[in-house]
Amino acid sequence: MPRAEFLILGAALIASPLAAQQAKAPAPYTLAIAAGYKAAITCSAMFIGGRTEAQIARDELSGIYPEYDAIVPTLEAKVDAHTGTVTVAFDPALPPRRAVFHPGTGCTNEPIGAVAPPVATPHNKLGPAPADPALWPLGDSLPRIANPPTPAVGKALAGGYGGKTTAVVVLHGPRLIAEAYADGFGPYTAQRTWSVAKSITGTLVGIAVKQGAVAVAAPARIPEWSGAPSGDPRRQITLDNLLRMASGLHSDTAGNRTDAVYFGGTAVTEETVRWPIEVKPGTRFRYANNDILLAMRSLRAALGEQRYRNFPARALFNRIGMKHTVAETDWRGNYISSSQVWTTARDLARFGLLYLDDGVWNGERILPEGWRKYVTTPSGPQPASGFGYGATFWLMNKVPGVPADTFSANGNRGQYVVIVPGRGIVIVRRGEDPASNGFDIAKFAADVLAEIK
Repeated sequence: MPRAEFLILGAALIASPLAAQQAKAPAPYTLAIAAGYKAAITCSAMFIGGRTEAQIARDELSGIYPEYDAIVPTLEAKVDAHTGTVTVAFDPALPPRRAVFHPGTGCTNEPIGAVAPPVATPHNKLGPAPADPALWPLGDSLPRIANPPTPAVGKALAGGYGGKTTAVVVLHGPRLIAEAYADGFGPYTAQRTWSVAKSITGTLVGIAVKQGAVAVAAPARIPEWSGAPSGDPRRQITLDNLLRMASGLHSDTAGNRTDAVYFGGTAVTEETVRWPIEVKPGTRFRYANNDILLAMRSLRAALGEQRYRNFPARALFNRIGMKHTVAETDWRGNYISSSQVWTTARDLARFGLLYLDDGVWNGERILPEGWRKYVTTPSGPQPASGFGYGATFWLMNKVPGVPADTFSANGNRGQYVVIVPGRGIVIVRRGEDPASNGFDIAKFAADVLAEIK
């Protein structure tokens, strides 16, 4: 073919609308995950968080993972408030993606291709939990004093530290000294914790340790790794390895994105248990959702089905006043406890207060003696840069303007619970940060601390 004809043909192909559409069309699986993302987030934000569809589109579904950000707005979510169901169509040949609310365990994202039951169950417990009339911190009744935003808190709400701040709560001891919310958010608005849930999982492990159900130095109890004739090498991985992100397991991406579990409807016990050992356990730090999901899988095996059911609420949330917090499960009943907990800024402040008081709440010891020291003591491999890591908590011991005993629970999209034992201070910052615009928690924490005398 002459060169001129080749160039003309090439130009025609480039200009062709069909060719352009084919080049930009997302892969079927990507489309299915994007639909699952919209169904899951819409269901939880609406039926747990009390948000409207317009608010969810503006905040929770804006600035998300780049591969889904452009797809999600093109997909229609159909909400059935009578049954607590959200469906999102994505392929005319397959059933729509479906997320269903269940009282007590939030929204369950069903597998790709799952067909709706012939008769749906109506719900009468949709929406945020009502205010608890008990006095703060166990309940929601606060003394009649103002909790005005400090200059740093006001700056955060205005975007001064980056990101999109939705809520800030600051405690000085048990006293709530500052509280502020963005438009559309309030004291009873639950948001997804993302990876702050990892620190909640570490806390649940601590409670199970106190109950004598598990020991962190012992191998994790993963039933799917049992029964091999020669012994599964993964059975050497301890609960401590999992809590410290040091399992040595392979994963498909750095940081171990688990979209199949979070948004694909794949069960924890189908996905997380299949990865092989890549390096010797305890010799490498690799931040991994799977490690924390496996820690919770181990708790399920150790506690047994009856004790495991509603364990987060019974063992922790209800005991320390976190009445606006819901831990979600997959369709096989596994808590997706590396990310899928929905809670309020005040409830996260209560969580921080538990650690501020070294695991004691209202005179009752919730966590074993020494648990705070355990989760804040680095052991073995550490991240190559940034904050250090203990056991499900990040260490802010090298941040300018922040005391060396400071540690935090951190989550995607700007979720932070900063705990400063020596100063008796807890700082909670919630956000819906775009992927390209993070929040500077180190500078914010230092500025808040400088304002508190």
